[in-house]
Parts: sequence; C-alpha cells; structure tokens
Amino acid sequence: MPPIRVLTALDQARTQYYHFKAIVIAGMGLFTDSYDLFCIAPVMKLIGRVYYAPADDPSRVDDDGGRPRPGVTPPAVVSATVGVALLGAVAGNLVFGALGDRAGRRRVYGASLLLMLCASVGSGFSVCRTRGCALASLCLFRFFLGVAVGGDYPLSATIMSEFANRRTRGAFIAAVFSMQGFGILASSTVIMAVAAAFDRYTGRRAPLDDTPEAADLAWRIILMIGAVPAAVTFYWRMAMPETARFTALVEHDAVKATHDIGRVLADLDLASITEEEVAAFRRTTPPAQFGLTTASSYGLFSRRFLRRHGRDLFACASAWFLLDIPYYSSTLFQSQIYRPWFPPAEHVNAFQEAFNVAKFQAIIAVASSIPGYIVAVLLIDRVGRRRLQMTGFFLMAVFLFALAGPYDRYWRGHATDAWYIVLYALTFFSANLGPNTTTFILPAELFPARFRSTCHGISGAAGKLGALIGAIGFLWASQDRDRSKVLAGAGYEPGIGMMYALIILGGICLLGLAVTYLFTPETMRRSLEENESDNGHSQAAEGDAGQRFQELAELPKSPASMVSSHVSSSPIHPHRFSV
Repeated sequence: MPPIRVLTALDQARTQYYHFKAIVIAGMGLFTDSYDLFCIAPVMKLIGRVYYAPADDPSRVDDDGGRPRPGVTPPAVVSATVGVALLGAVAGNLVFGALGDRAGRRRVYGASLLLMLCASVGSGFSVCRTRGCALASLCLFRFFLGVAVGGDYPLSATIMSEFANRRTRGAFIAAVFSMQGFGILASSTVIMAVAAAFDRYTGRRAPLDDTPEAADLAWRIILMIGAVPAAVTFYWRMAMPETARFTALVEHDAVKATHDIGRVLADLDLASITEEEVAAFRRTTPPAQFGLTTASSYGLFSRRFLRRHGRDLFACASAWFLLDIPYYSSTLFQSQIYRPWFPPAEHVNAFQEAFNVAKFQAIIAVASSIPGYIVAVLLIDRVGRRRLQMTGFFLMAVFLFALAGPYDRYWRGHATDAWYIVLYALTFFSANLGPNTTTFILPAELFPARFRSTCHGISGAAGKLGALIGAIGFLWASQDRDRSKVLAGAGYEPGIGMMYALIILGGICLLGLAVTYLFTPETMRRSLEENESDNGHSQAAEGDAGQRFQELAELPKSPASMVSSHVSSSPIHPHRFSV
C-alpha cells in the first residue's frame, strides 16, 4: 500500500541535511514574524517624539509640573497599532490555515511570505508624513503584516511536522519556533544600530530640543528592514516540494509523494520497509483517519469531528489562549516593568530612548528567551510535550507571583535590584521552555492531514486573541491606582496597579496548567497518524476498519499515478522498488 509505505519510511528516516535546511527556511518566517511584532515598542518611542512633541501639546509636563515631558505616544494609539497587527494575525491564522489544507502547504506558504514582505515595506513608507495620515497608514499595513504573520504559524509548523521523522519531530518543530528568539535579538540589534547611527549623524541633540526630522526616517528604516529576511528566503521557500503527507493523504497521489520526497531526502529507503512494518502501521492507524475523501469521511464542522478531535482542539486552543495573555503582556510592553532601569525620558533624546528600550529587549532575549528555546529543543523529545507545558505554566506562575507579592512594598522602590531582573527574565525562560513552544508543536501533531493546518490556525487564532487581551489589557490595567502617579498628560487612566495585574497573570498561568493536565495528550515519539488515531476517540472507527482499508485500496489515483503505477520506478531507489 503505497501511502503507508511512504509514511512509514518518512517516520523511520534518519536525520539528513534537508531537515536542517527546512528548519532554516521555515524558521525565517518566524524570525521575520518576531522582528516585526517586537520592534514596535522602540518604534513607538520614536513616533511619540516625532508626532507628539511638547510644542504640539503644552499641557504635557513632567510629574513635578515643571519642564515639558518629551513626546509620548498616547496609549490609545499604541493600543491601536499593536491591536491591528494582532487582529490581522487572527485572520491570517484562520485564512491561511484553511488554505493550507485546500491548496497545499507549499503554495500558500509562499503567498504568506510575499504578503509579509510587501507589508513590511509598506509599514515603513506609511504613505505620508502628517500625523493622522502616517499613523492610519501604519495601522493599515500593520494589519496586513499581522495577516501574513498569522498565516506563517500553521504553515511553518505543519510543513516541518510532515517532513520530520517521529524520533526528532518535536526538536525540529521547536527549532523552527526558536527562530523567534533570534528575531527578537535581531530587531533589537537593528534598532540599536540605527538609533546610534542617527544619534551620531544628528549631532547628539539635547533631550528637549526639537526632535530632528531624521527620526521620522529612522523608524521607517527599522520597519522596512523586516522585509530583508523574508526576501532572502522567498526563493528557497518556493523551491520546497509539497509535503509527502499532503500529496499522499489529501491529494491521494502516492507516486508523486514518493517522487517529491525523493528529491530532497535522497537517503529515504522505501525498499527496506517490510510487510510486517506496513501491517503494524495498519493496525495502529485506522485508514479513515488519513483524511480521505470517501462516503464515510467527515467535515470540520461535523459531529464526528467534534467527537473525535474536539477535545484536542479545545486543549490546543485554550492552552495557547491562556499562554499568550501573560506572555504578550510582559513582552510587548516591557517598558511598564523596566522603566526604573532607564534614565528619565526628559534626560535622553529620541534616539537614546529607543536605543535603551532595544538594549533591554536584547538582554532579555540573550539571557532568558533564547536559552529557554534551546532547552526546549533539547528536552522536547525526551521529557515530552505535556510535561514541559505543565512545567512551564507552573514556573511562570511562580515567578509572576514572586514579582507581584512584594511589588508595592519593595520592587516599586527597588526595581533596579538584580533579583527583580532575574525573576522577570525567568518568566520568559519558563514560557519558552514550556508552553510558548509546546502550544506551537501540539496542533501540528494531533489532527488528520486534511485538517492539520486548519486546526493549527484555529489554535493560533485563539492564542492571538489572548495576546490582544493581554497586551492591551496589561497596558491599561498596570497603571497605578493613584491618579497623581499616572503618567501626566499622556492619556493614561488609573488602573488596578502592577501588583494586581501580575497576580492575575500568575493565576492565568495556573489555569493553563490545569487545562494541560486535564485535556492535553502526549504525542512524543509517535507518528502523526498514530497521534491522530490514539486520541481517545478511535473506538468508534474500530468496527469498520476492514471496510475502510478496502476503501483506501480502491481510491482513484491521479492520471499520472495510474500510468506510472506499472511502468515507473521510485526516484529514490529505482533498482530496488517500484510502486
């Protein structure tokens, strides 16, 4: 049975050069994603100086009512700029995830990268230079950028999961996702380089002098540089073959799947797959779960899908939703937490302020985020997805509570204490060690081939909704309850305070731990088809397994497959195996 033979060979294939090439190609999308999403905090510092200068609003003064405070972007504008990108990501997850299961992973993959490239360039141009027009244009292009970012998530994860073997699949997908950490570091490095260059070029202007026009060019350059990695990898992404699982299980063309995979995994030995291994694969994998279009198949919105895969979809979507609330709360608005580490805004100019924010982001990336990703890559196929996700949620809660408990009594006046930064960094390490990585992996492993990209997109969309709630909610909720201590003249309103905001985030992490414990299955060292069939709902298919194997054998092939089924041989071992 050709589809089974091809899939079994893929699961048993040794790690090869192309696996690492695929990690880089797929990872560059996430690298660009994180660059575009996480460069916005320093960029908003420059935008505030350019378009919200004190001269435009004399009411803006510092906390002592004395000298004017440098331009600060109003929270409503910051919320809109971040929010439209996250809303776009929700749409991108859903649209591109569904298209990936219908038009093919490779074809849609290139389209998402091309959109990302165009939106990055458009964000920098932003059409005009008046405040209202420039910000409206920026929000428009950020929305399309979010669509591209959201679309890249399900496609990157699905492609890597379908290329990988069962032994190292988790590490490969985690390695793809780890490129996000390097994207954060790259964005911080670019911002520091651009800010330092412009600061020197403009003669290191005094903090409260009029912000030079060059600052308006600086933030545009930073955003447009995000198109570079997307442009570099576009050719290689389009040159990737379609995954064998999509071709064999969705398009039902096993010969083409064999040919395509033979072009990139040249050491794949189909002839060594014995009939006993094929029989074992059949016993553990009911063919009705291969995503076949037969009379007995079912749709995404059917009761049968809900019965068989609804629990897994709930587990993936809810865990991702709960994770992104605290993760994006802390990441996109780090300045709310590390403000005491910086000189006051009125003591630095526009470029120096952006440089300081980017420098802190780089420190956090190097000290905690990237090490967390690396440890996840090393442990994911040893400890398992479920345990890592539970451990990460638990540690995040512990460190957030450790920050929240003494915040008002101690950290508020001693936020430059080394332990404060250590605890703050450990929350990112814990997230990337656990749920931030595993929520990306699990949806790519649990669902049938014809639903895999769609279900990953649904899970990712739920996560971005959580990110939207967390990022915007934290910006407003973390403001001090005392109106006199809220940033004067910037448009902020009193909130619940940093301590209670952190306590809520810690509680959400504990809720994520409970959801993982109750609903999330383990997928380590299983083939994708085994994960799918052993999800607690396979009993309904056992009674008619024999009938569905017959359906699999009788499926119509494409014309090319029918011709080549007798006269062509495998491109991998033509002298050893023919279909």
